[in-house]
Amino acid sequence: MDLLADGHDYESAARVLGIRPGLAYMIATGRPADDDEAPAQDLFEPPAYNPTRNETVDAWVKVRAKRELWGTR
Repeated sequence: MDLLADGHDYESAARVLGIRPGLAYMIATGRPADDDEAPAQDLFEPPAYNPTRNETVDAWVKVRAKRELWGTR
């Protein structure tokens, strides 16, 4: 409740607490996140954050591929 009072929404409060947003909503309101009175946020099953690119990994793969192709260490 303190996080909500400090301006967090259910999703960001849940991230701080390390729980799902739907659980944060249910704790705060006593109602499940998939009921008709839930806020317009996607609290029940929020989409996963899954980045498709990582520059550090791309650079590592390029170096590793170069070593494998040219036989250098």
